[in-house]
Amino acid sequence: MTRVANPILKGFNPDPSFLRVGDDYYIATSTFEWFPGVQIHHSKDLVNWKLLTRPLDRVSQLDMRGCLDSTGVWAPCLTYDKGTYYLVYTVVHTKEHFKDTHNYVVTSPSIMGPWSEPVYLNSYGFDPSLFHDDDGRKYVVTMTTDFRKGKSRFAGILLEEFDEKAGKCLGNPRLIFTGTEIGMTEGPHLYRIGSYYYLFVAEGGTFYNHAESVARSKTIEGPYEQMPGNPLVTSKGRDELPIQKAGHGALVQMQNGEWAFVHLCGRPVEKHCMLGRETSMQNIVFDKDGWPRIKGGGNSPRDFFESPFDAVPAGPADIHYTFEGETLPIDFQTLRIPLGEDILSLKDRKGYLRLYGRESLSSTFTQALVGRRQQSFVCSVTTKVEFDPTWYKHMAGLAYYYGTRQYYYLRFSHDESLGKVVCIMSCDNGKHEELFDPVAVGDTTSVWLRVETDHAVVKFFYSTDGEHFIQYGEDCSALRISDDHLDNSAFTGAFFTLSCQDMSGFGKHADFAFLHYTEKE
Repeated sequence: MTRVANPILKGFNPDPSFLRVGDDYYIATSTFEWFPGVQIHHSKDLVNWKLLTRPLDRVSQLDMRGCLDSTGVWAPCLTYDKGTYYLVYTVVHTKEHFKDTHNYVVTSPSIMGPWSEPVYLNSYGFDPSLFHDDDGRKYVVTMTTDFRKGKSRFAGILLEEFDEKAGKCLGNPRLIFTGTEIGMTEGPHLYRIGSYYYLFVAEGGTFYNHAESVARSKTIEGPYEQMPGNPLVTSKGRDELPIQKAGHGALVQMQNGEWAFVHLCGRPVEKHCMLGRETSMQNIVFDKDGWPRIKGGGNSPRDFFESPFDAVPAGPADIHYTFEGETLPIDFQTLRIPLGEDILSLKDRKGYLRLYGRESLSSTFTQALVGRRQQSFVCSVTTKVEFDPTWYKHMAGLAYYYGTRQYYYLRFSHDESLGKVVCIMSCDNGKHEELFDPVAVGDTTSVWLRVETDHAVVKFFYSTDGEHFIQYGEDCSALRISDDHLDNSAFTGAFFTLSCQDMSGFGKHADFAFLHYTEKE
């Protein structure tokens, strides 16, 4: 047995779906506007997890051009039945008021693909899941929304049969559950255990009042009775807990017959979650009445999970990414769409990532940008950029990025008076500001840039020789790069991004030699 610290998936891995196939465990998590869509992690021991694949890897499956921050792919559901993997997901176009949300399913004979073209399911709401019943019938379970005055915005859970051969739902949705008194019922997952259908739902909203509740029924269409003592897990009103925002989860039975439950969570620093919403795991037991409970009692999320496997947990990451291969390292993603070789090339200069400048960091269309998640509160990221800016509209560098309305951009650019310069653009809730005076770096085409974080503080550094780094400006607040800072609902997490802009429209390029990511804890 191995005790594993929560969260098990650190840094922007929300809305987990949990699957075991034989001795293999998989967790699928939301990716929102980041492309490719849906992260799938794999483990054999429930201790160490490896990012395995992102199945939504082409525009025919996922086109997010124009999608605003924190829209895109919400709450995937990964299941398996009779030799086929199924991935159900929502593509969100608008998240305010009406909520334009479209649900699809793709399939594959292998977790590594190839994954099929999407089959449209419905647009009732978001967070759909697919349930495979023992009699061979399949059902889509989703929450539904209601935008009308005086109605619940989260209007309950719908059940609809899916005809796989016909490639469509049968158009017979049935309202099976309206939630508990907690409200804001979403994220449904249905399981058949013994003689009951168990319905797990997220409630209370995805922030500090979040929770996971349970109901069950003898028949799939209900009626569903609520579990006494709901919710199963919540951090609400317990500010002292290190694991906050607990809710939205999924259940799996392990090989030894015991149960594990993964769920969304956050770890706040001064009530701000820079690492976004993460994934934790709890040991589950069923009580004498057949209801699931957190092992040890109560419904507070534990800050550890006891794996039945003997394994040694991996330590902090220290990764030197190079660009020698034909594809980007798996830890990197782009925004909204894949970037063609006219924007991102690993061939035009062998051993370098070349980005041809496109639109600003505020664009929701075409950015020449690749990013890697922040997964530790204390970490350092360094890159070398080779660039020859001749105008202030030429920029390339390293951003500490949350979204189009929230970032710090440490960049190499040009000033009419100073020549080539290092400078920082700050964007806070859409308000842009040059934080410090630009610093001239002479007639060079190579600059090293570094970002260091320590919980609530972020620092920026530059070097012209790669050895002697100088802090640029003063310490800044990392709290701004978080779910909790923005004026509107935000659901992602902090990224370190390499990017290039040529706002004249002529695609001036920058070459990045490497990215070094080091966690200090």
